[in-house]
Formats: sequence, structure tokens, C-alpha cells
Amino acid sequence: MKKLIASLFALVVIAGAARAETATPLVSVDWVKAHIGKPGIVFLDVRGELAGASKADYVEAHIPGAIWTNYLKDGWRTQDGNGTIAQLSTVATLETTIGDLGIENEDHVVIVPAGRSALDMGTATRIYWTFKVVGHDAVSILDGGMRAYTAEIDEKTKQPVNPLERGEVKLDPTIFSAELREDMLVNKTDMAAAAAAGDVIVDNRPQEQFLGISKHSKAKRAGTIPGARNLPEAWLTRNGGEFRDRETIAKLYAMAGIPTGGTQISFCNTGHWASLGWFVSREILGNNDAKMYDGSMVEWSADPKLPVDSALEGQRGTSNNLTQLIQ
Repeated sequence: MKKLIASLFALVVIAGAARAETATPLVSVDWVKAHIGKPGIVFLDVRGELAGASKADYVEAHIPGAIWTNYLKDGWRTQDGNGTIAQLSTVATLETTIGDLGIENEDHVVIVPAGRSALDMGTATRIYWTFKVVGHDAVSILDGGMRAYTAEIDEKTKQPVNPLERGEVKLDPTIFSAELREDMLVNKTDMAAAAAAGDVIVDNRPQEQFLGISKHSKAKRAGTIPGARNLPEAWLTRNGGEFRDRETIAKLYAMAGIPTGGTQISFCNTGHWASLGWFVSREILGNNDAKMYDGSMVEWSADPKLPVDSALEGQRGTSNNLTQLIQ
């Protein structure tokens, strides 16, 4: 009996590993159609407020079998002990959030955003990053989201050609076990050390925020982290939610003066747009040394000891401030 149990466990592990190996960062509409109803595939619809959508849009029409989650309210992010909003939730919370959705460790999760804008696609990349952080590699994003999935219209019915389903799908809650990858996490001290060392740090916010012309409502000061290079989030997608091809992205990185390899940390305001930058660097360009600073400018700007650069105000931070912080 023990041998039988061990053999079954080995098969489960092998099956899970096989799914992880075949899970590419992006999947196409054709891939989705070919995998509807397949065991071990969970379509996770994340259309929500940041896409100008709601659960009602999901209930009205979704990919058959897809489940829905509320990115802003279901425990994917939280406020930390210092008051910084939208931070990575605790491992226990994430295990509960994912398990309550009915997602098992062996499942291949395909995240389905609305596909309307870079902001909206950031919901998908942030959840994708979270799955990776908790040790779940079998995760993908539908390139172009629901906008791409419903783009082809039947001339007679004026309805989308690809299959859709109404109502709400709920999977039975299960136990999801996380294995936190601490090496993927970057805190404020890590970011200060990287900036002081002259490492490549990438600001994925719009240029007006990078220059200090405007700021996030929760940021205490306008500007950017000293030494940062700007790669606006809107550069990374086209037609709303389709990622640009690898060659074009490489050209955009060159235009921004950002190498496509080597140590690199992306940031934004709360780790949302930064997840888009991380995804492009790590998963599309293949830079295994790319990381993301979750706290970003909301946390950084709240610390008066940390300098900011603001082109509008003529403010320049110095490495001395950063060196003192990390000593």
C-alpha cells in the first residue's frame, strides 16, 4: 500500500511538473479554444474595476468554465504595517485566496484580463507575478485578453464567433500550498542599495510622473528614484492588451537606454505597472535577473530620508543619502 501511495504521489508530482514546463508566459486565443474543458486547466477571469468592468461583465459572458476573482478585494494585495497600500499579501492569505477559488497546485492557471489597456493588463501580470512568488510556475496570460477572444464577429448574428458562457462558475474550495520565493522580493533597503550601486532601475510609470509633473494620490512626493530610467507602461502593449513582440520591445528598451539583460529592478507607484515591466523583461525578453520593487514610489516617497529626482522642481537626489540608509 505504501508503494502504491508513493507511486500515485510521484505521478501527481510528474503531472504537475509537466504542466509547469508546458506553461508559456503568454497563450493565444487559438490555444485557449483548444484547451476549453481540458482537465487541469483553470481559466481565471480578472476583469474588474481597473478595466472599467465588473463581475456583471463576467456573468454576462466569459470563456466556458472560467472562474472570476476580484483583484482589488479578494486578498491578492494588502496594506502593510507601515501603511503602504497594495502590497503582496501574506503567504497564509494568498493560500486562502487561491485555494478558495478551487485552484490546486497541479493546475495550469490561465489569467484572462479585459485586454483594454496597459493598466488593465497590469492586473494580469501582477497576479501572474504573485503566482510565481508563491512557487506556482504553471501560469499563463491570454495575450490580448477578452478583447482578443471576442474580436472575431459572425457577420450574420453579429455575435462573437468563439464560444462563450453565461452565469457564474465556482470550483470547490481546495488546499493550495505556497512556497515563498523570497529571492523574488525587493524591499526598500534593497532598492536603496541597488540605486546606490548604480544598478539598472526602471520606472514603468507614465513620463509625467517620472518627471515629477504629477504623482499618485498616495505618494508623498513627486519625482522618481535617483538614477531611474523611464520605460512607460503604455509602450509595452498595443491595441490595449496585446504585448508587443520581442524584437519591438528590445528596440524600445534600447530607446530608453535600458539593457535587456543583467540585474534590473522595475518599480512604479504600488507594484502594478511595475509587474508589467517585470513580465516583459523576465518572461518575454528572458532576463532572469529582472525583479520588481513592490513598495515602489508610494513607499519610497513616504520616507523623508530617501531622495527623489524631480525634473520639474529641479531636485536631484544624491547617492550619499542612499549609502547612509543601507549602512
